[in-house]
Amino acid sequence: MKSSQHINIGFLPPYLHSPGKIEMASSTVVKIAPVKRALLQLIQTRCAQTAAATEVAPRMKKFSIYRFNPEKQGDKPKVQTYELDLNKCGPMVLDALIKIKDEIDPTLTFRRSCREGICGSCSMNIGGENTLACLRKIDPNTSKAMKIYPLPHMYVIKDLVPDMSNFYAQYRAIEPYLKKKDGSEKDIGKTQYLQSVKDRAKLDGLYECILCACCSTSCPSYWWNSDKYLGPAVLMQAYRWMIDSRDDFTNERLSMMEDKFSVYRCHTIMNCTKTCPKGLNPGLAIGEIKKMLALYQSEAKTAKA
Repeated sequence: MKSSQHINIGFLPPYLHSPGKIEMASSTVVKIAPVKRALLQLIQTRCAQTAAATEVAPRMKKFSIYRFNPEKQGDKPKVQTYELDLNKCGPMVLDALIKIKDEIDPTLTFRRSCREGICGSCSMNIGGENTLACLRKIDPNTSKAMKIYPLPHMYVIKDLVPDMSNFYAQYRAIEPYLKKKDGSEKDIGKTQYLQSVKDRAKLDGLYECILCACCSTSCPSYWWNSDKYLGPAVLMQAYRWMIDSRDDFTNERLSMMEDKFSVYRCHTIMNCTKTCPKGLNPGLAIGEIKKMLALYQSEAKTAKA
């Protein structure tokens, strides 16, 4: 007897994958195509019932975002509110910003790069704290809007994008690179500068700075004296080169900061250390620079005497 046509359904029990028939105890041949159809309908019904039972209610969250477009004549800064379903959005604030830009408002402007928490491009003020959007989780409390602003006390280019020109100019001023008195740094690609494990360990907690400016823009001294005071981030990088055993210009670097503004505007408020998204301690580095300056000035006076 010819068997009925076999219908392959991968999730059926193995015995139903036989070539078209089931031998019963009574030797009755049963055609299984109708059985498979019935099972398929039953499975589809059960799946639909399960999906309906497990359907999650939407969690709508409001995001209040600072908006400013200088290209529009007469446009004034304002706060614009967007609403997203957290069930359809990633867990980080950067995910929300990308979703708003992609699906709701393509004019929203912000900086981002690798979104791995090491570049510092997406630094902004979120919920009153300077941090990285890629590291800050969205507050699951849907009754409270999340407030997002650009870094404070900086000129705004557009929306969440601050002008970092002054910050980078200050960083450039400290000459953040290896300097040798014999001029061998010109051949830095060909010359190997050895360093002990102990000397290398001194740089831990300094070289990890990503120059996101979260610390500098949280410092009141930097707010009022950013044209003269170098700020926590730049000073920490200056200290990093001052204590590098391979660098020969420690005294020259210190002499550049002998004025009353470059370093001494720091009043140890420690906002910088509190807000650093990488967990670094710029306040400690500044304190160490002050001690080095005091020693340097004392030795200079002794030498003159």
